[in-house]
Amino acid sequence: MSAPSPVWRSMLFVPAHVPKFVDAAHTRGADAYLLDLEDSVPLAQKAEARAALGAAVGKVSQSGAAAIVRINTDDSLTPNDLCAAVQSGVRAVMVPKVESADQVRALDARISALERDRGLAPRTILMIAQIEHVRALPRLDEIATSSPRVMGLILGSEDFSVSAGAEPTPETLYGPNQQVVFACRRAGILPFGFPGSISVFRDLELFRQLITRAREMGFVGSYAIHPNQVQVMNELFAPPAADIVHARELLAAYEEATAQGRGALEFRGRMVDMPVVLRARELLRRARAIRAAD
Repeated sequence: MSAPSPVWRSMLFVPAHVPKFVDAAHTRGADAYLLDLEDSVPLAQKAEARAALGAAVGKVSQSGAAAIVRINTDDSLTPNDLCAAVQSGVRAVMVPKVESADQVRALDARISALERDRGLAPRTILMIAQIEHVRALPRLDEIATSSPRVMGLILGSEDFSVSAGAEPTPETLYGPNQQVVFACRRAGILPFGFPGSISVFRDLELFRQLITRAREMGFVGSYAIHPNQVQVMNELFAPPAADIVHARELLAAYEEATAQGRGALEFRGRMVDMPVVLRARELLRRARAIRAAD
C-alpha cells in the first residue's frame, strides 16, 4: 500500500438490511462499520440489503468512521454485490472465503472496471481478504501480495475452525492467526484479528484477555459483532499511555547514548539496542496515527 494505512482498531458488523442497526451504528464509536451483505443477511433479503447500501454508507460514516462492505463470494451474488458496493464513500470491501491469489485478482479486475465506469480514482476501494479455510494457509503470502488493493488479512475464526475440525479456542486459533500476522508483515499490509471466537461479547474480561494477546501478537484491529467489543478494541489496540511515556524516555536516552558514541545502553535494567529502538519508534508512530484519526 502506497497511501498511509488507515487506523481501524474496531470494525463493527452491521446487517445492511436492518434499518434500526444502520441508523444507530454511528453512535457505537467504532473506527469502521462493516455493512454486511453476507452471513447476517438471509438469501431472500440480499437484494434488499444491496438496495439499502447507498443510504447506509452515508449513515454509518456520518461521524467520520469508515464504511466497509462485506460481499458474498457466491458466483450468483458477487457481481450484484460489487455493483452495489463500489461507490463513493466506501473505503473497502471485505471478501470472505478467500483461498487463492487468482480469486483476489479476478475481483480486483471487476472492481477496477466499476471504478472506471463510475469516475472513481483507481484503487479507491481497498480490499480485506478473509481467510476461512485451512486450504488457504499455505497460500497466505500469495494472497497478501496478489493486488495493491489488498490492505489487510483477517482469519474468520468460526468457519476456519470448522474446516480444521477444531473448536474455536484461543489455543487452536493461536497458530493460524500468527501465520496471518507474519504474512501481513512480509507483505507490508495490516493484520486484523485475534486468537479466539468472535462470539465472545458478554464475558468482557475474557474478551480483554483475547485482545491484549492479539496486540502482543502484532494485530492492529479486528471486526466486532457487538458494540460491547468496540470499546475494548479501541482501548487495547492502542498503545497504553504508560508504554508511550516509556518509549519517549527510552528514545531520549538512546539519542543521548548515540551522541556519546554508544550504540547500546542499559535503560531501567534492560539492554537497549536497535531492535528495541525500532519497536519504540513504531509504538509512537501508531500512537500518533490513532490520535490523528480520533
